[in-house]
Amino acid sequence: MARRRRRACIALFLVLLFAFGTLMGLRTLKAPDGLPALGPGLELAPFERRPEGAPAPAAGAPAVPAAPPPPPRPRTAGPGSPPGPAPAEAEPVPGQSLRVYSDLHAFYYSWYGSPQREGHYIHWDHVMVPHWDPKISASYPRGRHNPPDDVGSSFYPKLGPYSSRDPDVLREHMTQLKEAAIGVLVLSWYPPGMADDNGEPSDDLVPAILDTAHQYNIQVAFHIQPYKGRDDITLHDNIKYIIDMYGSHGAFYRYKNSMGKSLPLFYIYDSYLTSPEAWAHLLTPNGPHSIRNTPYDGVFIALLVEEGHTHDILAAGFDGMYTYFASNGFSFGSSHQNWKAVKNFCDANNLMFIPSVGPGYIDTSIRPWNNHNTRNRVNGKYYETALQAALTVRPEIVSITSFNEWHEGTQIEKAIPKKTPTRLYLDYLPHQPSLYLELTRRWAEHFIKEKEQWLM
Repeated sequence: MARRRRRACIALFLVLLFAFGTLMGLRTLKAPDGLPALGPGLELAPFERRPEGAPAPAAGAPAVPAAPPPPPRPRTAGPGSPPGPAPAEAEPVPGQSLRVYSDLHAFYYSWYGSPQREGHYIHWDHVMVPHWDPKISASYPRGRHNPPDDVGSSFYPKLGPYSSRDPDVLREHMTQLKEAAIGVLVLSWYPPGMADDNGEPSDDLVPAILDTAHQYNIQVAFHIQPYKGRDDITLHDNIKYIIDMYGSHGAFYRYKNSMGKSLPLFYIYDSYLTSPEAWAHLLTPNGPHSIRNTPYDGVFIALLVEEGHTHDILAAGFDGMYTYFASNGFSFGSSHQNWKAVKNFCDANNLMFIPSVGPGYIDTSIRPWNNHNTRNRVNGKYYETALQAALTVRPEIVSITSFNEWHEGTQIEKAIPKKTPTRLYLDYLPHQPSLYLELTRRWAEHFIKEKEQWLM
């Protein structure tokens, strides 16, 4: 009996010892203090999917700097949910204010049309632009795109091939801009009755854009395009028209300078097409038809492409320069490595430098021969590298190329995966369609905090 009792005690002791050892082993499996264990949604993301033949990220690309911690995620529609009217003011997510920042500008295009609104597609059916060398051009497809399944873009919009005149589309765009913290929509603009080669006049849409933007506390600036016959005299007429027609609207953007004066700000695309001497007639105080110190004065921002343009822009009387192109290395101005030197030049000459950042670049849907300028998005890393490069030079304003230039693949607007019998579109997977809106808000808030430090 005593022997049996002793064996039972030994067995119980061994069971207790095994249980204790198991518990100690499990404790060693938890994450170290301060490091959360990987859980659902925290897995390492793979590289962005790309169809066969799409360019891979360039070898030796710069390392991506550490990003600021993400804020609470903005409220967005779930995947596949249909677009619909947005409220005048998006309701803030608990713990996150949907504030917008006037130091963050995004280039915006209102040139799209659909059969439901215009009776036919506009811009979504963009022609394939031939190469200027006929021998090269002969090797590439010609013709135009055939929406809705075949659009002039390497990505497919979540809203489908929409009309810019659709009020629901305008509201959805303002909602997305607000989710991204973008405070200024920079509207691509042609004078009344004029348009680009593939579009139709759209100046009559400006009031609706202003009205809708105003409901979301977003402001509107103007990006004046190089229409046929544009020069210093016609630009004077353009500025007068814009200010007379829209300058009193609550959404009309005015930049407050260091002297406390608020002036309209205008981006002048392809400004180098007009000589510095001609621009000086309009933009210098002693010019023969100067706009300076008149009710139509403003802040005029020229496009910087080549290095020599810095001196031309100064001589012309512009107030600053921007870089527009989202393809790093495409031009002197769009190359991140040159931004510090450009900013130093601007600071020395009392000019504003507005670097332009983009999420990537691919325009081969409309320029099939232009593969060498493609810049892969690398799952958002390309965009974050550009944003970090911009913040490094401490700009007053950062511009984004673009909200919705779908032809060149620079859009941050929501895109969805799509495959047809003849096409496989790029997308933002494994992330949601709102990826670039969320990245923009994260960096916008980081930008504002950095600016507060710069000014101290």
